[in-house]
Amino acid sequence: MTSQKHLFELEDGTHYLNAAYMSPLLKSVYDAGIAGMRRKLNPSQIQADDFFSGAEDVKKRFAQLINAPSKQIAIIPSASYGLKAAVNNIPTASGSHAIVVGNDFPSDHYTMREWCRKNKKELKVIEPINVPDRAAAWSEKIVNAITNETSAVMLSTIHWADGTKFNLKEIGSRCKEMGAYFIADGTQSVGALPLDVEDLKIDALVCAAYKWLMGPYSIGLAYYSEVFNDGAPLEDSWMTRSNAHDFSGLTRYVDDYIPGAGRYNMGEFSNFIHMPMLSQGLQQLEQWGVSSIQGYCDNLIKPLLNCLRDLGYWYENDEYRASHLFGFLLPPNVDKKTFLQELQINKVFVSVRGDIIRISPHVYNDDEDIEALMAVLKRNGR
Repeated sequence: MTSQKHLFELEDGTHYLNAAYMSPLLKSVYDAGIAGMRRKLNPSQIQADDFFSGAEDVKKRFAQLINAPSKQIAIIPSASYGLKAAVNNIPTASGSHAIVVGNDFPSDHYTMREWCRKNKKELKVIEPINVPDRAAAWSEKIVNAITNETSAVMLSTIHWADGTKFNLKEIGSRCKEMGAYFIADGTQSVGALPLDVEDLKIDALVCAAYKWLMGPYSIGLAYYSEVFNDGAPLEDSWMTRSNAHDFSGLTRYVDDYIPGAGRYNMGEFSNFIHMPMLSQGLQQLEQWGVSSIQGYCDNLIKPLLNCLRDLGYWYENDEYRASHLFGFLLPPNVDKKTFLQELQINKVFVSVRGDIIRISPHVYNDDEDIEALMAVLKRNGR
């Protein structure tokens, strides 16, 4: 794959290495949003079936991305919404504790913490170990913490701050063996890193769309396995009921829902502006291929990783680090404030998460962007 910058409209002279913060809209996604707004100018053209067809298209595309049945996909407004729907359906009688990882994304931590408070469970936070094989030891520590007293494990599929790749296969297998629910936040990996929910034995996976799924803000997608098919949704929307397609019979109230995970769809999931945008973003991902995106980023950052190593900046070992999102630590001799100011002056856009400087390239980046960052590193390094 070559640079896909021509499909975007990034400002000349900027070096946007910050997709984990928010991806820029593709021109095609922007056009789909404009078309959606124009459609609302004349709503007589919106037919009853349109309330469902766009969402079904998006569900099928997302399902293919993560190897799941499309009926097990739900449309959600945010990752936190999807996580809450999942934990609300964890059996409260099972287990004495739940597990999260240290410094995980706040929505993940808060959701599991509040469930533990409400149900009088212990929240176990598994912190990393500062050893040479940090990521491997961290995953091993998580696996060893899962027992038959574990109600659930919740974590991001890669660490949101530094891109650490957890051993999801071992974690999922251990959860299945111990009868614990495995709930994952894929917001920072799905769309840029291959993921298979069946292989990893994930019970629920949520993804905000505005990062690696190339979609707009305030919409997302979630996978709920069959263990959730009889659960209680957060809303009582008419659109999630089994007779929703029959507009003439909506007041013939029913108890049953759309099959699969349909009950977890947010209200007004049709969203005639966001849904076409998300569909277009997913179509572009299909054309690129997720493995190709990861491969492109891997090749792109090789000179950067060599530069970081030579200058004494820490980053995770290749085996346990994603290429589309990773973090590094500044050496003691580098002044953080000065370093960040110089990045800003040179229009190099990254994120700071705690002590971590987070880099998240995509296919719109090229060697020029990497060289701009390396120039700042070299001026501030040893």
